[in-house]
Amino acid sequence: MKIVYSRHYDIGFFGLERLHPFDSRKYGRAWRCLKREFGPRLDSVHVKPNRPVSRDELLRVHSAAYLQQLRIPKYVATALELPIVAKLPRFIIDHCILRPMRWGTMGSMLAVRAAIDDGLAVNLSGGYHHAKPEQGEGFCIYADIALAVETARREGHLAPDARVAYIDTDAHQGNGVCHTFLDDKRVFIFDMYNHTNYPCYDHVAQGRIDCHVRIHAGHTSAEYMRSLTESLPGFLDSISRSQPVELAIYNAGTDVYEGDALGQLNVTADHILERDLFVIDELRRRGIPVAMLLSGGYSGESYKHVFATVRTLLERYGI
Repeated sequence: MKIVYSRHYDIGFFGLERLHPFDSRKYGRAWRCLKREFGPRLDSVHVKPNRPVSRDELLRVHSAAYLQQLRIPKYVATALELPIVAKLPRFIIDHCILRPMRWGTMGSMLAVRAAIDDGLAVNLSGGYHHAKPEQGEGFCIYADIALAVETARREGHLAPDARVAYIDTDAHQGNGVCHTFLDDKRVFIFDMYNHTNYPCYDHVAQGRIDCHVRIHAGHTSAEYMRSLTESLPGFLDSISRSQPVELAIYNAGTDVYEGDALGQLNVTADHILERDLFVIDELRRRGIPVAMLLSGGYSGESYKHVFATVRTLLERYGI
């Protein structure tokens, strides 16, 4: 097992990040908890990105016109759902917000490569599942998931016809992933989400999902886990029946937490851990390499949930 992390992941811009409920420093907080728990042993499983993703690499998924739009503060402010960003200079926005996301995107690319090589990897960032090739939204700017898959194919880590499973348990539907893979039938999408929450009117994206698990606001922990355990194994069996699945990407949003500001669900911390272990174990039991990404989390507890999951995975699989 590998953990992908860079100190450049955290997003901070003079305290203004506190105006958005997303914990943009959960990456470093989770890492520091892991360092306290495992000490020098963590170095043996640490994969450290040495640079952010480049413009040429981003062009594998995004258009040049979209990357040009990211030079416009008002556009970025809208995508981040943080109007005050429109008043900041472009170079500040790029250095303090977009650049950390480019580091996180590189981390997702490395996590996919490490998962293929070692069986399991966690990127302590990434999971920008609302980003589309031509549009950023929902605090997601770069389509790191699609870029990680495309890069693995391009570099020969995945065969051109290799099957990929995408499992999303974030409280919000991963509409950007669906749009990016709209015509790519090599990718099989499982999405379990609060259908009464954003982006509830993206019917094109919903039509791309191979296995819908629609849950609703107020879903209890027991109902949530029952929906997952009754749906995921059958999905994985069905897509691997005729041809092996060569890679899984698990988008493990912690915004399902009962204390989350935006998820509108009632899942306890214990059940978030149980959820993550169930998904990872189901994939590994079938011999499917899996890269886990953090995705959403809009509470001060988010990094604690990440830490609990990664600590248990390290004890079980890696350290």
